[in-house]
Amino acid sequence: MARSAELVGAVIKAYDVRGVVGDQIDADFVRDVGAAFARLVRDGASRVVVVGRDMRASSPELSRAFGEGVTSQGLDVVEIGLASTDQLYFASGRLDCPGAMFTASHNPARYNGIKLCRAGAKPVGQDTGLATISAEIVAGVPDFDGPTGQITQTDVLADYAEFLHSLVDLSEMRPLRVAVDAGNGMGGHTVPAVLGSLPITLEPLYFELDGTFPNHEANPLDPANLVDLQKFVRQTGADIGIAFDGDADRCFVVDERGEPVSPSAITALVAERELGRETGATVIHNLITSRAVPQLVKELGGTPVRTRVGHSFIKQEMATSGAIFGGEHSAHYYFRDFWGADSGMLAALHVLAALGESDRPLSELTESFERFAASGEINSTVADAAERTRAVLEAFRARTVSVDRLDGVTVDLGEDSWFNLRASNTEPLLRLNVEARTTEQVDALVAEILSIVRA
Repeated sequence: MARSAELVGAVIKAYDVRGVVGDQIDADFVRDVGAAFARLVRDGASRVVVVGRDMRASSPELSRAFGEGVTSQGLDVVEIGLASTDQLYFASGRLDCPGAMFTASHNPARYNGIKLCRAGAKPVGQDTGLATISAEIVAGVPDFDGPTGQITQTDVLADYAEFLHSLVDLSEMRPLRVAVDAGNGMGGHTVPAVLGSLPITLEPLYFELDGTFPNHEANPLDPANLVDLQKFVRQTGADIGIAFDGDADRCFVVDERGEPVSPSAITALVAERELGRETGATVIHNLITSRAVPQLVKELGGTPVRTRVGHSFIKQEMATSGAIFGGEHSAHYYFRDFWGADSGMLAALHVLAALGESDRPLSELTESFERFAASGEINSTVADAAERTRAVLEAFRARTVSVDRLDGVTVDLGEDSWFNLRASNTEPLLRLNVEARTTEQVDALVAEILSIVRA
């Protein structure tokens, strides 16, 4: 049946499908998404769509409805059941078929959504399929005049773990004590399978799968959601702490002191390892990562490439440039050998390997990658993001060296100071990131900019 363009536009966003269950997303809507997606990918070589889901209460019903939509268009469905998003990408790559992951990632329990990919984990964004799906749902997805597809189940968790191990040399690891906060998300499902065979003592925190997130939001990008892990690392004497978001495709790292390690530093660490095995390779970083990342890549003989924020943009650039690795400020890490897709677990294995091969603590191991002070991402709810951005640009006009509009506005103030303001693609937010030589400079810039944004 046809649906309103307003509703469809509110749910089918720039990178994925996401909305409030019952109000914006229900089984009927998702069934239409499945049918439209099947029509989108039906001309490909594969006649199968692989489907995974997270631990949210609504995920079983919604994923089943999606499968019904797919099979109504004559394609088969392989259900892998509970999975992290990167486990779904593994299945899409290994089976060479399109995929759908039911998750709302770090969003609260009332939300759910779908991350879609083509065969080989190739991204589906607005320009690569979501706009087509939206148009078909608004118009009404045509019926298919042919046999209905079949639904089967398979378990790929062990194969996923084995494949990740094949991508990282873990043979020289010393014994480590590793604290992991799964945030009641899918890390509680994947971490035991991936880390269980390594020479580590695992200290688990919030591993129970619970889509109501009873302990804290499954969004480690918010410092408030790292507090429990920081305390846990100190209590257990862990060598490292790792936090995953709800669908476990992002990982955040805490050192042995309980201090957060910036995703930019993790990007630099993994880039150094990847460039060590392929000199001169390309490394992608989005425009919010620290300028230390491209500096280090150049120093190591690699080629840094700067991109917009967002997985669909980075995955496209990974494919275009043949980059060996890519990192985002939000702790998404992309690997050429993982079909160009992002995997927080694979990034975690690289960090564990680097720490396990060294006799230094993590704080010392990452010190050389932390060259600048940064604010982290600060969100402000605004009624008119464009107007607030113009006001900030005007206030800084006399001090501005240059303005880059690749994604929002990146304002270079000289002397290694810069800030980026960009509107969220999914929420009524204006996002601020600031970097400078010292914490004092960062704090002063943040205070000045927010006084304008929030006026």
